[in-house]
Amino acid sequence: MRPTLSIETLPLAQVTDSIDTEWEESIVRRRDRRRTITVQANPLPGATMPMMREAVLEKLEEVELPPGYKWEWSGEWEDTVDAQASLIPMTVPAIIIIAFILVYLYNAYRPLIIILLTIPLVLIGITPGLLIFDAPFGFMALLGTMSLAGMMTKNIIVLLDEAETQVKSGKSRYDAILIAAVSRLRPVLLAAGTTVLGVIPLLQDVFWVGMAIAIMAGLAVGTVLTMIFVPTLYAAFYRLKAPAAASP
Repeated sequence: MRPTLSIETLPLAQVTDSIDTEWEESIVRRRDRRRTITVQANPLPGATMPMMREAVLEKLEEVELPPGYKWEWSGEWEDTVDAQASLIPMTVPAIIIIAFILVYLYNAYRPLIIILLTIPLVLIGITPGLLIFDAPFGFMALLGTMSLAGMMTKNIIVLLDEAETQVKSGKSRYDAILIAAVSRLRPVLLAAGTTVLGVIPLLQDVFWVGMAIAIMAGLAVGTVLTMIFVPTLYAAFYRLKAPAAASP
């Protein structure tokens, strides 16, 4: 015979004295296996993450937390810091490889020194550009600044290659760098101008505005200074002197 199962109902008062209700978190959030409270906010139109962080950072630092409690930034700020830190390990090998290629290309160290001394001139344009547009130097602006190294190197190589071509054709180095600066002025300015005009549409995007301003301001000022400093450094490193004026 199979046992039969009977179901009976009982009043709730027979098994409990009272029922209390209270609110509790349905999801217990943890970070690094520690319970945490996440505070989120939506940015105002036109406001960027660095600007919002600076607005509340001083007040947050004044808050005294109980023992065992701490607060830290996460979200976009944490992603930006991690992304910037990840760029550093690859920067040094990239610079070494570029330097090796340039030395191998010219079989000399003077062109390499000229390029390395000219590239930082982009900062003269980036700094006032970001200040004028009130844009932060965030991760995207850093990427734009790093990309300018390649753009500036291209412009400098155009000048140096033309100078070497003139030297091989029989010109003196003094005349060669003058001819190179004059003949390569239009191609260099056109290349920089098309790049500057190409990033103008990015100024409307909050995410890309930092990179656009860095490229526009840095490349515009850097290109003008390149046409002045490269011939000057070339003459200084090769110890060139202006030829004596011919007697009438």
